[in-house]
Amino acid sequence: MNPLLITTKQAVDPVFMFIFGICLVLLIGITVTMVIFVIRYHRSRAPQPTSNVDGNLWLEIVWTALPAMLVMAMFYYGWSGYLALRNVPKDALPVTVTARMWSWNFTYANGKSSPKLYVPVGKPVQVELISQDVLHGFYIPAFRVKRDVVPGMKNYAWFVATQPGSYDLFCSQYCGVGHSKMITTVEAIPPAEFEAWLKQGNNEADGKAYLEKYGCIGCHSLDGSKKVGPSLQKIWGRQETVTTSGKERSITVDEPYLRQSILDPKADVVTGFPPIMPAFAAVIPAAELNEIIHYLQKDVPAALKPNGAQLAKEKGCLVCHSLDGTHGVGPTFKGLAGSMVSVSVAGADQTSVADDAYLAESIRQPAVKIVKGFPPIMPAFPNLHDEEIAALIEFIKEVK
Repeated sequence: MNPLLITTKQAVDPVFMFIFGICLVLLIGITVTMVIFVIRYHRSRAPQPTSNVDGNLWLEIVWTALPAMLVMAMFYYGWSGYLALRNVPKDALPVTVTARMWSWNFTYANGKSSPKLYVPVGKPVQVELISQDVLHGFYIPAFRVKRDVVPGMKNYAWFVATQPGSYDLFCSQYCGVGHSKMITTVEAIPPAEFEAWLKQGNNEADGKAYLEKYGCIGCHSLDGSKKVGPSLQKIWGRQETVTTSGKERSITVDEPYLRQSILDPKADVVTGFPPIMPAFAAVIPAAELNEIIHYLQKDVPAALKPNGAQLAKEKGCLVCHSLDGTHGVGPTFKGLAGSMVSVSVAGADQTSVADDAYLAESIRQPAVKIVKGFPPIMPAFPNLHDEEIAALIEFIKEVK
């Protein structure tokens, strides 16, 4: 760590101790003086006033000049500390902090995001503060940092973690019913470990990571506990009572319902919960929304698991691929699984076994291996999830 770098803690603590010390000395001095005067000039000791002093010039100068000097000293040290808090070191690590009801998200220059603020030990960190909805407060007691996060207003703060550890990060402004749970941590780790973590990028492109990124877990639990919104534990296939256009109705949680509830949450409001969820129609990209919905399909009841035959029909597979061996636009599904297939790969002919890996690749990326004698017109299906691919493969295996 740079020995010339003044941290936010070093900027704040001396000012606080200076002002606290002055206040403590004045408190003790005034209290002692009051006690002495009460005893010395008690009515039993001096029933009649005896002093004829009209004034004391030096005393008046002292009690005017001394407080003035103390106030100016407080201002000087306070202003110096304020400048230290606002003047960001040139080599500070930039991080964008997004606050929303009721969660934090931290985005780094390379696009990596995290629900926790990871920082390297000994390096200044500058945080750009953004609010998606209401007034929040970015507050890290360990680093003496507290700044308002105001919608539509640019604000920033900076700090240095001098020691490895986990430090609490709170919202210091009351921002609604979930305010008390708007807590995360600053994870200070060695620089080498931080660089390795940062270079990982967002490889963990799963639904849970996106739920954390968009603050969903701030209102919806994953373990069944009650929060501001319904729990997401085993939500797929669950029966819910919702209010739609002022009327109550019963629904089964499926993909269309989840998609609409994320993009337009006020369309169907679950009974017993306030209609306070913001819309994400222009916020969440389609690919990330698909990952979230896929994640919520965990522990799906058997009756709701993907059906290969139905998927083949819905995705248009049976328009080009026959089930009875007849020649169509694409190879027939009859007897396809496990057979030897002549294909063209980058212009070169070769033979492949139609096993699970081949079938999965042919569904997701059909242009990689083109079956001889058929035109390369099949569209790719990269957004199909593993369960759906598995269901389609099982269906093809069943076509004998």
